[in-house]
Amino acid sequence: MVGIVALTAAYMLSQFYRSFLAVLTPVLTSELNATHAELSMASGAWYAVFAVMQFAVGISLDRFGPRRTAAYLMGVCGTLGALLMALASSPGAVIIAMALIGMGCSPVLMASVFIFAKSYPPARLSILTSFFIGLGLVGSIIGTSPLAVAAELWGWRTVMTGFAISTLIISAAIFLFVKEPPLDAPVSMSGMIRGYLDLFRSKAFCLIIPMAIVMNIPSQAIRGLWVGPYLRDVYHADATFIGQVALYMAVALAIGSFAYGPLDTLFRTRKWILVWGSVATIAVLLWLAMVPTAPVMHMVAALIVIAFCGGSYGVLLAHGKAFMPSHLTGRGATLLNFFSIGGVGLTQFLFAGIYSAAAVPEDPSWGYQVLFACFSLALAIGLFIYLFAEDAKPARQEVPA
Repeated sequence: MVGIVALTAAYMLSQFYRSFLAVLTPVLTSELNATHAELSMASGAWYAVFAVMQFAVGISLDRFGPRRTAAYLMGVCGTLGALLMALASSPGAVIIAMALIGMGCSPVLMASVFIFAKSYPPARLSILTSFFIGLGLVGSIIGTSPLAVAAELWGWRTVMTGFAISTLIISAAIFLFVKEPPLDAPVSMSGMIRGYLDLFRSKAFCLIIPMAIVMNIPSQAIRGLWVGPYLRDVYHADATFIGQVALYMAVALAIGSFAYGPLDTLFRTRKWILVWGSVATIAVLLWLAMVPTAPVMHMVAALIVIAFCGGSYGVLLAHGKAFMPSHLTGRGATLLNFFSIGGVGLTQFLFAGIYSAAAVPEDPSWGYQVLFACFSLALAIGLFIYLFAEDAKPARQEVPA
């Protein structure tokens, strides 16, 4: 139990690190002369490195277990990245720092999912994972108004130094207290790589991948970065108000994760829970794209709905796990995570370019209208492919090896 608490604290840090740039946008822009595109690249670097690391994390989980995998990566890379962020003197340093932090955070959620999948019945995976994510999302709440207040009181560099120290302490707790679940017989590195090929041969598994790619893009990209520039440029918001809206989104995402957890058991479906959540998100994004200067409270409500619907990742992991052989649990879960995080990271780079091309100085809302339309289009494409996926009820047993 102490080990799970340590992993939960680590996941809180992971959620904080992926979202805190939105609140620090004004100070990084003024002190480091960072542009929207550079900050989007920094956020994208976190997601891109995090995503690429999933292959190494998956192999390490199946071969060495979650304890060493999570403790070593977070302790070394996460701590160094946070320290570099505290010392950053240029946008380039921020980008490198975020890449290191992404590497450090890359194993935390999957190490926990690995433990749940190996130690509990498959029917409980969705609710366990969703509740774990919900608790971890407290970290994204810390990265909103509390971060804005702390940065004003002590300075953002001092705050980031404190998070670097916290990262090191929590990594040590993971190493000391996490208990390894039973591991399958070790196989060669070539056998580990062949496991990924086996997953791609499963049509049922592959049809879930498009949803994994797109489902988190709106909630993660907007909450993690774009909410800051959007509110500042269109609504002339200050850092305090940006922090408040980011806080509302973070709380909605956490509540959404708790709410989604038991829905597969209640409705006896995983696929259609994700489908209708995506439809709601697309509708709200299109409304934001068509109503560029909506009343503030309407706009905030729309962002809250997007965040709430983004809390469905635990259901997606449970859907994918239903089609993974037991010995491929680590690689299968991290493969889905690769596409999920990679989708967010890729679009942060891509949409930064689209925004820069579409932005009009005389009409600051137009670039964001295009941005919201692109978010909805990406989600709609992934959703269309996912409609052909096979459903998996909670009672479904794991497929045989």
